[in-house]
Amino acid sequence: MTGHLGHQPLKGVRVVEIDGLGPVPYACRLLAGLGADVLRVTRPESGPLTGVGTALTVGRPARTVDLKSDAGRRELLDLLRKADVLVEGLRPGAMERLGLGPREVQRRYPRIVYARMTGWGQDGPLAERAGHDITYAAIAGVLHLAGSPEQPLPPANLLADFGGGSLFLVVGILAALLEREKTGSGQVVDAAMVDGAASLATMLHGLAAQGMWSQRRGSNLLDGGAPFYSTYRCFDGGFVAVGALEPQFYAALVSGLDLTARFAEDQISQENLSSWPAMRAAFAEAFATRTRDEWASHFEATDACVAPVLTLKESTTHPHLAARGVFAEEGGAVLPRVAPRFSGPDSIEPPRPGKNS
Repeated sequence: MTGHLGHQPLKGVRVVEIDGLGPVPYACRLLAGLGADVLRVTRPESGPLTGVGTALTVGRPARTVDLKSDAGRRELLDLLRKADVLVEGLRPGAMERLGLGPREVQRRYPRIVYARMTGWGQDGPLAERAGHDITYAAIAGVLHLAGSPEQPLPPANLLADFGGGSLFLVVGILAALLEREKTGSGQVVDAAMVDGAASLATMLHGLAAQGMWSQRRGSNLLDGGAPFYSTYRCFDGGFVAVGALEPQFYAALVSGLDLTARFAEDQISQENLSSWPAMRAAFAEAFATRTRDEWASHFEATDACVAPVLTLKESTTHPHLAARGVFAEEGGAVLPRVAPRFSGPDSIEPPRPGKNS
């Protein structure tokens, strides 16, 4: 797997990945996509990963090592001799019990960055407990933000696993590598999904502290409470997403729905919260008169911030994403390329509309 559009800013960085599920392999996919040389160390008992696992591990070479044996532990230490980063996502204490914890590894290789991914962190009352995205997001307070007013619902496993987990792990690894250039020493990166998930909600904590965010789900500006920041069902059963927050975008939305005169007559305005129920009803009635794609085409050339709610499959062929080369076939599947993209001497021009990505 090559870096997005060919650039590889992490070329020369060597990573040893202790194979696992979810956040660790996705983080290592990002590192590999940015040019790092990543070797997956798989355990004999783990067997081949299927389904979602293959999308996260495709393109990285694997080597089976029995870490429960003396020979296997020696083999891993030998692999780390030339490595810059070790990434592991086992429960706290598991690597220490194998004699492969950060103290033992960094005693041998003081420059190595030892990156650890767990749900609850390396310490704290819940550190030894099992969990999944939904439980980490629940404790972090971010699960409360998602779903309907009647019930919180998880947005797949994107909040804690990948948003709060993988991305913060990568940030920690990159920061540790940068600091190593100054100090000559590696360090331990303790990335916990619950920490990262909580951090993602920083702006909302700030709004709540100022009395600008209600604890009642579905009543706020950004959680579907505002009728101009919500989704609407269309004639064909599809949905459009509306994000017309700024006054000029809101005006474009109202005009595009041919509601300007009606709203003026009925004194329905963006600033008047008491008129929001009537506004929502009017929007719902209007969007129900055409199909999703008809509305998408209608608003495409405007700044009304209206977009079709696409399925995963549909997103892979959307003209904008195709023009930017966001997706590519890899390992028999169409997958998103690694982001972000960079300017550099080895960058490749993105495909233009009408050309293969």
